[in-house]
Amino acid sequence: MQVIHNYINGKNVPPKNGQYIDNFNPSTGTVSGKIPDSDSEDIEDAVRAASAAFPAWSNLPLEHRHDILRNISDGILQNLDALAAAESADSGKTVTTARTVDIPRSALNFKFFATALLHFSSESHHAPGSLSYTLRQPLGVVGCISPWNLPLYLFSWKIAPALAAGNCVVGKPSEVTPLTAYLLGDICNAAGLPPGVLNIVHGLGPRAGEAIVRHQKIKAISFTGSTRAGSEIARIAAPMFKKMSLELGGKNPNLIFADCDYEKMLDTTVRSSFNNQGQICLCGSRIYVEKSLYPRFKKDFVERVKNLKVGNPNDPANNLGAVVSKMHFEKVLGCIDLAKQEGGQILTGGSALQMPAPFDKGWYIAPTVIEGLSHECRTNQEEIFGPVATIQAFDADSEALEMANSTPYGLSATVWTNNLQRAHYLAENLQAGIVWVNTWMLRDLRTPFGGVKNSGVGREGGWEAMRFFTEAKNVTFGG
Repeated sequence: MQVIHNYINGKNVPPKNGQYIDNFNPSTGTVSGKIPDSDSEDIEDAVRAASAAFPAWSNLPLEHRHDILRNISDGILQNLDALAAAESADSGKTVTTARTVDIPRSALNFKFFATALLHFSSESHHAPGSLSYTLRQPLGVVGCISPWNLPLYLFSWKIAPALAAGNCVVGKPSEVTPLTAYLLGDICNAAGLPPGVLNIVHGLGPRAGEAIVRHQKIKAISFTGSTRAGSEIARIAAPMFKKMSLELGGKNPNLIFADCDYEKMLDTTVRSSFNNQGQICLCGSRIYVEKSLYPRFKKDFVERVKNLKVGNPNDPANNLGAVVSKMHFEKVLGCIDLAKQEGGQILTGGSALQMPAPFDKGWYIAPTVIEGLSHECRTNQEEIFGPVATIQAFDADSEALEMANSTPYGLSATVWTNNLQRAHYLAENLQAGIVWVNTWMLRDLRTPFGGVKNSGVGREGGWEAMRFFTEAKNVTFGG
């Protein structure tokens, strides 16, 4: 049984209240450790440490700051196997996924923003008799709250640009998946990160998370999670005039046209619907297929999904592992029951899977494909965030666009077509922050990331992230 602690001022320290929360291994459904049930006192200690560290960190020569962040990147890769094992044990995802996607991307986040800080520049404007220029200054202490689906991947996606811009951070990983954030503290110490620059506090959202949002000295909140939680954060933070970046839910459409590259589309669509047990905010859970292609797609897609192997996350032969928690397991199964009530036909999956011991108490769900539902029903309007995809045919481009834009979400969309005019038209008119054409999850870290409507506020990535974590100041000299 592993007991982890908070990382405050460069040290691992227990919660001040002495309270802990059970940490579960989703693959076995058993308690694997304890994590701090932190509260406002722990947040206060973290803010105090971050505030004390800020003057020196923000004034550190850029090359030195770059070197430390690069050291963190290298340290993550040097601990690849241990971090991948921890990520799998915490989240239920396969070790293969953690080892090939989550942990390498976490290292890349630090490497990317370490380089970005050396090239981050601001504007100057010359006019007769005057010169104006813009300063981009770090905010001070910022809060970063990350989700459970891509634990270190998304935690590092927030803290790397915050640190690169010269801020100090109070971060809270999800209480469901705390292990890799805990291990990151030792990596940061080994990399030479000064004490207090990064502080990691574990605990529940309504206690530790809310204390971060409410703290007067925390100038900005970067949050990834549910739309419900994002709404609550905005309710608290907006009257305090904090900067906010909220990356929230998604109900992403996948538009497939008859002129697509069929085999590439089919391979990618299986992956884009069920990767990480469908627990990625960018997964395409609503699949709309041109009517002439629909029968062929339905047959081939269902066959491919039936052949996905679910089980022990440590077995490299398995494609999918367990969903993250018992609560989420029950929620996803409830969504499948709702789809049946709404008239949906289960083409494959639709139920929990029983595994042999020691995984017999784990939370496994068969990848599920459903047809026969209206695009306006709850199943196609509400985020499920699990291994569930719906399929539906369409006649015309306009109908596909109407279906795609019908939900309150607008994070990403995928279009499969070789018609360039159609691709440009749909890319312009889809209500989404990200549109992929003939690909999925191809991420250039220089590009803005985020959604519209109920999928969030603000953008992350590239210069957008560096700008978010700085304050612009105009300076003008007269002649």
